[in-house]
Amino acid sequence: MMMIGRINAALGKLAMIVAVVAAGHTALSAQEPGMVIPLYEEGEIAALGVPETQVRVEEMGETLIFNVSNPTLELFRPAEGTANGAAVIVAPGGGFVAIGYEQGGTAIARRLAEHGIAAVVLKYRTIQSSGDPQDIPKVHLDEMSALMARAQSGTPEAIPTFAGEAAGIEDGARAVRFVRDHAVQWGIDPERIGMLGLSAGAFIAADLATGPVESRPDFVGMLYGGVRNRVPADAPPGFIAAAADDELLPMDSVRAFAAWRAAGVPAELHIYDSGGHGFDLRPTGATSDAWFDQFLFWLSAREMLAPQKSN
Repeated sequence: MMMIGRINAALGKLAMIVAVVAAGHTALSAQEPGMVIPLYEEGEIAALGVPETQVRVEEMGETLIFNVSNPTLELFRPAEGTANGAAVIVAPGGGFVAIGYEQGGTAIARRLAEHGIAAVVLKYRTIQSSGDPQDIPKVHLDEMSALMARAQSGTPEAIPTFAGEAAGIEDGARAVRFVRDHAVQWGIDPERIGMLGLSAGAFIAADLATGPVESRPDFVGMLYGGVRNRVPADAPPGFIAAAADDELLPMDSVRAFAAWRAAGVPAELHIYDSGGHGFDLRPTGATSDAWFDQFLFWLSAREMLAPQKSN
């Protein structure tokens, strides 16, 4: 009975978390969209066999994107004359079941572009699901149950690998290489291409930062995520942020910061008093509202936002 109760609790928690992190793709009709670019050629990767769907979660004012088989990049370029040469690939959250595309994606990208940064939203592959936010795939329900049990007990120390994560990492690596290959065309400094990931997207960012050199970003921002791999001495610098009341990953941002520092790699950690698992740009009155300005200040202090030198 205790396990059934825990699973039911996980189901309720997941429905709320996915809704909070996720955002409205349909809401883009009210704003100028970016340039959408397929990440792969048609037929290059296997499809889920079900259509991509969008579901509006009215009580949260959000839209979730499910069953992503065809990853894309959506490019938001700064206004003419304002670009500084930096670029950020934004990887939204959603547990690899859904993509929280607006508040965890395009809203952040537009804000970055306002500050002269070329921003690219990564819509990566998800696992197959019914497309109903209340009908969570069993594999992810099990993952959530394991995460919640781990948060309460502190064991195991290792974070369970998520179904769909491998495909997300592959898409993230492809995105880094793609943006770097198009850097000159898009007015980007190929040595100032970073990734900002939220939740599941933060795991993609951490995996890329600690993975093969050819697909490493030049800097990473990781919001309420964690790290599994050993951090190499040549890993990119990291901006790490989470809330103390995160019920899923309460200590993993601290562990990630410690791993970065132990490797001798620059890192900055912000643990906010409140904000839960899923804060974004929407103001809540919590201290986590400050994360975006602090991320920009960190980029500026690391000279990532200095005007690009002309050849």
